[in-house]
Amino acid sequence: MKPLRVFLANCGSRTVEYFLTTPPMGILYLAGYLRSKRDVDLRLVDQRAENCSVDELADTAIRFEADVVGLSSITTSSHMLADLTTKIRQGLPNALIVLGGPHPTAFGAEAMVGTQADAAVVGEGEVSFELVIRAHLDGANLSQVPGLIWRDKDGHIVTNTGRVPLVENLDDLPFPAYDLINVKDYWRLQSLAPIGRRTYISLVSSRGCPYQCMWCHDVFGKKHRAHSPERIVDEIQQYQRQWGMNEVEFLDDVFNLSRKRVIAFCELAQRKGVKFKIAFPNAVRTDILTQNVVDALVDTGLYYSAFALETASPRLQEFTGKHLSVPKFLEGVEMAVRRGVFSNGLAMLGFPTETEDELKLTIDTMVDSPLHIGSFFTVTPFPKTRLYELVKETHPGKLDGLSYANASYAAIQVNCSAMPDEVLFAHQRRANLRFFLKPSRVARILRDFPQRRYLPTYLPSFLMRATKGMFRRSATP
Repeated sequence: MKPLRVFLANCGSRTVEYFLTTPPMGILYLAGYLRSKRDVDLRLVDQRAENCSVDELADTAIRFEADVVGLSSITTSSHMLADLTTKIRQGLPNALIVLGGPHPTAFGAEAMVGTQADAAVVGEGEVSFELVIRAHLDGANLSQVPGLIWRDKDGHIVTNTGRVPLVENLDDLPFPAYDLINVKDYWRLQSLAPIGRRTYISLVSSRGCPYQCMWCHDVFGKKHRAHSPERIVDEIQQYQRQWGMNEVEFLDDVFNLSRKRVIAFCELAQRKGVKFKIAFPNAVRTDILTQNVVDALVDTGLYYSAFALETASPRLQEFTGKHLSVPKFLEGVEMAVRRGVFSNGLAMLGFPTETEDELKLTIDTMVDSPLHIGSFFTVTPFPKTRLYELVKETHPGKLDGLSYANASYAAIQVNCSAMPDEVLFAHQRRANLRFFLKPSRVARILRDFPQRRYLPTYLPSFLMRATKGMFRRSATP
């Protein structure tokens, strides 16, 4: 019997505004898991990396003669799913088409509307997707797969009750199938860390975040599960042997939740003599950093990290569920910067109930901090989050006309606060100017930029950040 032909794609276009590209970890883990369970012939395409059109992506799946097509999408890329699945269905009338990724998890059954997909997997995908394939091959009804969204024989969209159990021991998962993509393609593209091109791989060493931030989706659950230090080091060593990479870009939501695990990982890597650099573009939890954790990470290779403040208002920290201690956040940043870590601060402006004084406090805290670079994002409500439900309940008009299609999160403009648009967005524009044109910050960037040879190429990014929003006439979507 010939192997099952499975085509997996990470959907999304790379544009001038939305250009950050990192290996598609979702489908890489999915592919690794599938081939550990059954005889499969796999083809992976990262649309963002290849920058191919919907027609080209569909044609690739059709030429592959896929039996199963899995399409992973975030919300800002979901607008293409209707056209993409229609074209695939025309060329592969008998294929099983399954949606996955953050978009179906956020939108539920709505993600299936207008598409030709047979099913959509919600949340963690490895076990669920394999169960869907098994049921399909056995001719069984998809109603037996917990939590699955699927289309019955009459075309009705059905949502099953329950949820497939999460993978408790992440070490049981195979390595992501990096061999199915060209890793070196990503070295020529801008990754999530805004510091030039590097010979790196991305790695997700944990899943699940116990914090309750109102803007976040619950994709991997609230229970934190993590790979062991031994698994992380083994994986890094394998990638070094295969591709000669010298950097790991960790994409965890909260890498440092367990201080014991961080220290054990660093000590093991150093004991084995494994040399590599470390970047944290997703941000560590800064207010729980300790000096010994910072020292261990820097001694192992940490040189870049994002630090998520979000808001400097203690009231909003409680209101939003982030519960971050701002003084301890600043201490954590100071500890990292003193050890030479190039730091990127992340702030969010325009929370529901946020006052102008609270907005100013956040901006002043960022400007006066030792951070090297920073981003002042507009608070964006995504469906199926507590933030979205609150705005929908209290100010539904603010959601009118809000579009996520083919946009970067930084470009979506909506004012969830009670402040007038002209006040919120004027402060946001001034924040960028104040932050980036502060003489001491410019000097620190020039002194500490990690890749000095790429410093001239950072100038356009610096100017773009400093002048962000200056020439926008309207702040409404």
